[in-house]
Amino acid sequence: MKKILVCGAGGFIGGHLVNRLKSDGFWVRGVDLKENEYGNNNSDEFILGDLRDPEIAKEVVKGIDEVYQLAADMGGAGYIFTGEHDADVMNNSALCNLNVLGASQKEGVKKIFYSSSACMYPEYNQMDPNNPKCSEDSAYPAAPDSEYGWEKLFSERLYLSYQRNYGIEVRIARFHNIFGPQGTWNGGKEKAPAAMCRKAAEAKEGSQIEVWGDGKQTRSFLYIDECVEAVMRLMNSDFSGPVNIGSEEMISINDFAKMAIEISGKNLSIKNIEGPTGVRGRNSDNKLLLEKLSWQPSQSLKEGMKTTYKWIENQI
Repeated sequence: MKKILVCGAGGFIGGHLVNRLKSDGFWVRGVDLKENEYGNNNSDEFILGDLRDPEIAKEVVKGIDEVYQLAADMGGAGYIFTGEHDADVMNNSALCNLNVLGASQKEGVKKIFYSSSACMYPEYNQMDPNNPKCSEDSAYPAAPDSEYGWEKLFSERLYLSYQRNYGIEVRIARFHNIFGPQGTWNGGKEKAPAAMCRKAAEAKEGSQIEVWGDGKQTRSFLYIDECVEAVMRLMNSDFSGPVNIGSEEMISINDFAKMAIEISGKNLSIKNIEGPTGVRGRNSDNKLLLEKLSWQPSQSLKEGMKTTYKWIENQI
């Protein structure tokens, strides 16, 4: 039986990925600073450990065939774009990648998946909310809009250099706003889908919900099940990447808020306020995904939001 390590197994995507790997018949070890807060802890073995410590990285890769490296210091716009956490974001994530990759190479791990982010794309290609450019070949000249994006870009190159120099097989995906149940929905690290659902669920009839910026900025969002499916297809392919894993269903943030309000069934209005927003426009370009994996997402944003809203409403 193939033995798999999921780094960041206590997180949102990591917890769902563990479930998929278990359903596919693999033995799975998880590692994270924390256990999954919603009980999504189905790995065969879970190690509570800090991957910034090289000794922990050495311990968790022992006997492992494949690694899925999702551990990172991250969050939504309120965490990433204020600038207040830049040093921690870069230091913590870089250490996790350096330690996991170095330990994997020494242990003889055959293949490793790295979760990059659409935040590594140049800000200058994302100024027009209606026409963002996020094709994989647009990454250079590099100019990410955040230190989080810079670290992701550096780590992509780190993994590819290990593939060239040490022969470890690497697969890299650039995630575009993954959402769904069992994700962070409050506390400052939540992303837009969870934040919109929470605000609508908590709001009283006839009141307002606040939206950062003018609400004309655009994004696309991918439901968690489709993200995991794409990751598995990439790992089973002969393509190293990087490749976008996201939806091409672009929506303005104000319209996204209206969707959450409609799902809530309440009579609510939107109040636009100052706040961190990131780039003006971002949307996944799935041409390469379709070409290399013969697959693309099929679920509508609204269907995913309905499921997510119901889960968050139950949490509240």
